[in-house]
Amino acid sequence: MDIDHLRAWIGRQEILHDRITDFPIRALSATLDRADPEPRDGDVLPLLWHWLYFLPTAPASQIGPDGHPKRGGFLPPVELPRRMWAGGRYKFPRDLHVGEAITRTSTILDVTAKTGRTGTLVFVKVGHIIAGEHGTAIEEEHDIVYREPAPPGETPPPPRLAPFDAEYMQAIVPDDVLLFRYSALTFNGHRIHYDRRYVTQEEGYPGLIVHGPLIATLLMELYRQNDGRKLSAFSFRALSPTFDIAPFAVAGKATPTGASLWAQGPDGDLRMEATAEVRT
Repeated sequence: MDIDHLRAWIGRQEILHDRITDFPIRALSATLDRADPEPRDGDVLPLLWHWLYFLPTAPASQIGPDGHPKRGGFLPPVELPRRMWAGGRYKFPRDLHVGEAITRTSTILDVTAKTGRTGTLVFVKVGHIIAGEHGTAIEEEHDIVYREPAPPGETPPPPRLAPFDAEYMQAIVPDDVLLFRYSALTFNGHRIHYDRRYVTQEEGYPGLIVHGPLIATLLMELYRQNDGRKLSAFSFRALSPTFDIAPFAVAGKATPTGASLWAQGPDGDLRMEATAEVRT
């Protein structure tokens, strides 16, 4: 792999324009089984729901075998088959509102490679600045990891246990309909989320993979229902995949500066951890 060639993508930019329309908000609210009021122009967009906008629209002829757009273009052409959203960091200087025109300026911030227990890993860090009609509203850093196929007989590392002191918790059943609807809402063609034959036979996973951003959204919604202090920042990190073959839970607890949040598997293993920081 020519990492110097991939690093030539650092600094590449993409600018997209959109508008915060009401249908995606209503559709995600229904997908999450929330009884939210009908969105109206001027209503505040819930945090992380900006992922419903600036959707990729690559033509069908430019889609790769995994359902993603073919490698190259804005993102570097990393020739490793497994691609995952590993985490992100967010700052929220101001709110976004329904009906608002928005612009996203994306920049490739870094491309690095390392050799891990499972082989070569390539990390791509993408920065997004999302501005509304009154200035910057979201500053985002998005971590993408590419990796080699799992070797035959791979033994996963010992899991980390989730905290035992949750103040609030919600059980989630990640059925096919939930994963399909979230893929459709975000126009995400990645087959690991809806094509069981592909994900089990081609990528070797035991089941459909729950989207990292969906889990992060569920964590944020749990916070919104149980705490509600206005946030200035949020970050999350995926530690291991979550599959549709068993329920999982999202949980959290208040801290002096905000909240500690996490997702855990049925055996209490930690799948994702997140931190929310309140505005001061």
